[in-house]
Amino acid sequence: MGGMLVRMEMITMDTGYPRLPTDTDNGLLLILSGPSGVGKTTITRGVERGIGDSVFSVSYTTRAKTEADTEGVDYHFITDEEFDALVEQDAFIESANVFGKKYGTRKRWVDEQLARGRLVILEIDVEGAQQVKSKMPEAFGIFILPPSEDELLNRLRNRKREPEEQIQKRFAEAKREIAFAKESDVYDTFVVNEDVETAIAEAIEKVRTARMNHAK
Repeated sequence: MGGMLVRMEMITMDTGYPRLPTDTDNGLLLILSGPSGVGKTTITRGVERGIGDSVFSVSYTTRAKTEADTEGVDYHFITDEEFDALVEQDAFIESANVFGKKYGTRKRWVDEQLARGRLVILEIDVEGAQQVKSKMPEAFGIFILPPSEDELLNRLRNRKREPEEQIQKRFAEAKREIAFAKESDVYDTFVVNEDVETAIAEAIEKVRTARMNHAK
C-alpha cells in the first residue's frame, strides 16, 4: 500500500494531476472556428462523437442562466466579480466581452484534461483562437470554410432567424473572419463544409494525424 502511495505521488508530481488508468500521453488542444452559418457547431459535435477520448470545453460566462441552460454543460455561470477575479489571476487562456457579457475558457481545466491525454475541443471565434495560440502554440487549429461566399449568404438567409440588414452584417463579419483566418498563422488547416458528413470525416482525420505527429 505504501509503495502504491509513493508511486501515485511521483506520478502526480510529474503531471500536476493524479494519473487515472485511462490516462494517455497524447493530449491535444483543438481549436475549431468558422463564421456564422458555416456549420461549425455541427462539425464540432461530429468530431466530439467520432473521437472517443474527446472532451468539449465549457466556457465560464457572466450572462444570465436561462431555463434551457444546464450548469456545467452549457456554461459555468458566474458573477462579474468572480469573472474579473479570475482575469486578475490569469486563469483564462482566452476571454471576451460580447455585448456586455463576459466569456472565458479556464486554463486549469484545459491543462488537466491535456495531462490526461484527452482531445480538448474549443469552439471559439478568431479573436479567442488568436489568444489561445499565443499562450498555447502547440494547439491545433481548424477553420471551417463555406464552399463559396454566395453559399454562405444563402445559408444565413435560409436560417430565417434575422432580417436582411442583420444578415448582411453577419455576412460582412464572416468575410472579415475568413480573411483573418487565411492571412494569420493561427490555423493549421482548413476544412470546406460543402457536405457536412464529409467535412466531419475530414476534420476527424486531420485531428488524428495531428495527434500522431504531436506524440512523436
